[in-house]
Amino acid sequence: MFKRILFVCVGNICRSPTAEYLLKRLLAGDDFDISSAGLGALVGYPMEPTAAEMLKAHGVDGSNHRGRQLTENILRQSDLILAMEKSQTASIIRMAPEVSGKVFMLGKWQSDVGIPDPFRQPHSAFDLAYRMIDKGVSSWLPYLKNH
Repeated sequence: MFKRILFVCVGNICRSPTAEYLLKRLLAGDDFDISSAGLGALVGYPMEPTAAEMLKAHGVDGSNHRGRQLTENILRQSDLILAMEKSQTASIIRMAPEVSGKVFMLGKWQSDVGIPDPFRQPHSAFDLAYRMIDKGVSSWLPYLKNH
């Protein structure tokens, strides 16, 4: 049963919080604990302004987000761990090998597509990342709603 869902990226200020807030909106009112963390998090930082702007343009407020460093404890407490890139899934498994069975790509249902990091990229990169994250998050709904 997937109740504690964790999204992981590098800095935890662009991709993983975008996924976190999108899934929170989609599962509002359901009993889920949805969070995010970064392998090299910018701890305490708010969402990157363009990423936050993308969410806001789609009616989602990510202003409360603050970057959080990924730890073994956070991984062990999660039921489902969704990463943005294959290298991140490998890093997670190296950090806590016992969680390997619950680590997947956010884009698993799109042939394990990776979501490129838009950090310090033009607006178009954030737009692409947002669309890919939105599609990835939505693709997990059938597996979450039935549990």
